[in-house]
Amino acid sequence: MAKVVVLGSGFAGQTAALNLRKSLKKKDHEVTVITPNKKFGYVPSWVWVGVGKMDVSETQFDLAPVYKKKGINYVNGLAKEVHVEEQFVTVDLLDGGSEKVEYDYLINATGPRLAYDMTEGLGPDHGHTVSICTPNHAAEAGEEYLKMVERMEKGETVKMLIGTGHGMATCQGAGFEYIHNIAFDLEQRGLLDKAQIKWISNERMLGDFGVGGMVIGKAGHIVSGKIFAEASFMEQGIEWITGAAVTKVEAGKAHYKTVESSEVQTEEFDFAMLIPAFAGVPIKYITKDGSDITGDLCAPNGMLKVDADYSSAPRGFDNWRKEDWPLTYQNQTYKNIYAAGISFAPPHPISKPAASPDGTPIVASPPRTGMAAGIIGHVVAMSVADIVNGKSSEPEHTASMGDFGAACVASMGKSMTRGSAAVIAMYPVVPNYEKYEYGRDMDATFGDQGLAGHWLKALLHHLFIYKMKGKFGWWLIPD
Repeated sequence: MAKVVVLGSGFAGQTAALNLRKSLKKKDHEVTVITPNKKFGYVPSWVWVGVGKMDVSETQFDLAPVYKKKGINYVNGLAKEVHVEEQFVTVDLLDGGSEKVEYDYLINATGPRLAYDMTEGLGPDHGHTVSICTPNHAAEAGEEYLKMVERMEKGETVKMLIGTGHGMATCQGAGFEYIHNIAFDLEQRGLLDKAQIKWISNERMLGDFGVGGMVIGKAGHIVSGKIFAEASFMEQGIEWITGAAVTKVEAGKAHYKTVESSEVQTEEFDFAMLIPAFAGVPIKYITKDGSDITGDLCAPNGMLKVDADYSSAPRGFDNWRKEDWPLTYQNQTYKNIYAAGISFAPPHPISKPAASPDGTPIVASPPRTGMAAGIIGHVVAMSVADIVNGKSSEPEHTASMGDFGAACVASMGKSMTRGSAAVIAMYPVVPNYEKYEYGRDMDATFGDQGLAGHWLKALLHHLFIYKMKGKFGWWLIPD
């Protein structure tokens, strides 16, 4: 009997667990999920929770009944140590005590540690900004936002600052959705003139999103993503600061440096939502003699190294290639350990790195959430299942970010009659300038915006919650 353990229950982890259970006979093999979460959370809809347009309960469901029905073992706790030679995970249980969980194959799909601490004063718990990165934080952000609405209804002018809170943050897309949903909601309330809304981001330019920007094929024309993003901001009267690293946040003030200047500048705010840097979830990797080899197996940010070319980063942007990116997500030291989703260490950014004159790094880190996380979780699960079932001895399913595409439906206002969303598809995620003139296949890279996009966004909410519950035919819904 093979024991396959998945760490995490987000898009990558849940996709991996469901595919493993579908592919491995229950009577012959065990599938176990270790997660501190009691509920699955549909992250893309937290942007609506953060503006008070959706209750957080609508974005979640209990994991235990799903795992029981599927025959997946469920350990509700925090994975603390992976004993790589003795092949077990030590877990601090949420209800108290600890447990040792044995494995033959391990998939790290823990997602990120939200590293608010990397920017002094950032975050909702010990800082001065709100967040939409967890369900509870998104609900709190919605409450704080509605307080701003009350102030504006009384005639006050409110300053709002939205974007990224660190020079190497990722998930600019979530901030982009949030700022547009705020502007849309205020416009619907007749309060947009009472808000001074500003975007601040580590992107080199608007529309970069950590993927090096893009050009979009539309109606036979090539349109810059930068122009699209700037036009959407100007339409709502949103100002922007790009190429910025927020270095410190105080009550009502965000301090930052830019690629042009090391001089600390300040933006005042009444309300701020700034995405933090992401780091690896703190799990130690331990050998039989008790040695801690975490520093060998993980990148400095704590994310697990896989089959990427980590020697490629020093070569510089002009010498980066799609071949730098992992194919199988298998750790090359302990080949029964894999990483999926945000948990794997990328070899380098996708966007061109920059820094302030004093050397403070300013570059959007590669996004690996959502669709990408699902694709990678699926591929890793199928490779492990094939090995367990004796169909192969090495992982044969691949999903390089330089070979697969991604689609994004970015909400720009929630309303079934007046709402809008930008629908963007790109192929591949990592640009390939050797093969394509613009880095991507323009026959498969396109975008549009409108009410139909919002309907699609609402439909995906229900489809993916259905899929993540593992209901009948769930596997027919694409990752």
